[in-house]
Amino acid sequence: MSDGAMDKLKGKGKEAVGKLTGDHRKEAEGKTDQAKGGAKDTADGLGDRAKGVKDSLRRDDDAR
Repeated sequence: MSDGAMDKLKGKGKEAVGKLTGDHRKEAEGKTDQAKGGAKDTADGLGDRAKGVKDSLRRDDDAR
């Protein structure tokens, strides 16, 4: 499980506990953790795409 997915899961749990207990701060922390997890997933995806572009450019150079 990726770091982003773990943050999202942890955030969902915090948000749920916050809603059940009426703790608005805990609920907000959960939403923040979920957003942080989404950002990590996006950053990981961008890194993978950049690597793919780099690899495809390297293949184009090798073909010449």
